[in-house]
Amino acid sequence: MTENDDSIPTSTVGDRLRAAREKKKLSLDDIATQTRIPLRHLQNLEAGDWSALPAPTYTMGFAKSYASAVGLDRTEIGDDLRAEMGGQRYEAGVAEVFEPADPARTMPKWLVLAAIGGIILVVVLMSWLSNRSLDSEDATSPVAATATVPTNEAAAASAQTQQQQAPQPANGAVVLTATEPAWIQVTDGGKTLFSGELAAGQTFAVPADAAAPLLKAGKPEALRVTVGNTVAPPVGPPGRVASKVSLKAADLMNAGAAGATPPAPSAPPAVQNTAG
Repeated sequence: MTENDDSIPTSTVGDRLRAAREKKKLSLDDIATQTRIPLRHLQNLEAGDWSALPAPTYTMGFAKSYASAVGLDRTEIGDDLRAEMGGQRYEAGVAEVFEPADPARTMPKWLVLAAIGGIILVVVLMSWLSNRSLDSEDATSPVAATATVPTNEAAAASAQTQQQQAPQPANGAVVLTATEPAWIQVTDGGKTLFSGELAAGQTFAVPADAAAPLLKAGKPEALRVTVGNTVAPPVGPPGRVASKVSLKAADLMNAGAAGATPPAPSAPPAVQNTAG
């Protein structure tokens, strides 16, 4: 066995490694940190306790790494160790796994389990919050809201809608506007207020003091009647002469709600149909 350094006495591989380490003023912890070899394997290597070390292949690797860390020839150390271990016997059935680092430096098992438990708890919590959010959206959806409306409230809403759609009473001046040339006659209690043809765009306003104004129109579809700002329904069917049509605002609007031509009031006398 040759010696790499004259200052290190010839002895076992473990003694030479320890002597080289002490010469460099390094501790076993320093070697373990540098080589990533578990501390107990370094201790057994220095003591020459081969039975406490892994299989020879791993032990040789430990020794060479140790030698490099303390400045010895790793090939020479490997050869000497092989010769030293030549007569050793190992238990056949015991297989050890190479440990890259001292278990004391690894994460504690309880900490690993706590981390896994925390991750599972977060996943469960997120799933619960997601399901709760979906349930809340379903409860507030328009379909669900409609299904939970009581019958009396639905009926009230329907009545309110019908009330809004029904024509509202209109007040204001009654104005006849010709959309195309149209002959009309407007009377009030036997007095003729207007008789003649209105040109397209021409208007006639019923006097506000007229007691019971009546309209006779040769072409009712050519007239647009307004009560204030509201357009009244047609005063008669197209293609037929309309007569005895009350031009009072209430009669015009009520006739539109009923869908029929408003009847003439019974008080004023009838006007003869002399249109031609």
